[in-house]
Amino acid sequence: MAVLRIYASSKMDELTHENEKFEFMPLQQDRGRYEKLFESKIYVYDANGVIGYCAYFENEIRALYVQPSGRGRGIGEEMLDFMLRAIAGTAVLFVAKSNVHAKKLYTKRGFRIVDEFEVLYNGKGVLANKMEKSVNDSVACKMTKSNRTSHSHLA
Repeated sequence: MAVLRIYASSKMDELTHENEKFEFMPLQQDRGRYEKLFESKIYVYDANGVIGYCAYFENEIRALYVQPSGRGRGIGEEMLDFMLRAIAGTAVLFVAKSNVHAKKLYTKRGFRIVDEFEVLYNGKGVLANKMEKSVNDSVACKMTKSNRTSHSHLA
């Protein structure tokens, strides 16, 4: 499944700037993240092959990943804009405090840090930020809705 492949190739990049070294845990073994992801609306970015995915549940953005070979082309921005277009009210997301690249994207799109707390990844503590943004604009993007068994193109 493309989502698991992209997660595996991208997850550790979130923790690059942490002081500790982390061991990768496959998404299907990280029960909490896995369950939250698959109760969400999941969309994949297909550019002659799936190279990114995003997911949200109600007003919470739960995932935004682009495989390393697809980065630097605005795909993350496009997927974030797509989710913001679908969310009403205030969009919320959680990001590792040290994930400077993601936070730069979120700040550029109007998110602000509203809280800081510690979470666990594979048994080790990581400082995280809660970020929020009031949503009221819309931007189109080339996304495909995904679930475990089918794909359908969005207009």
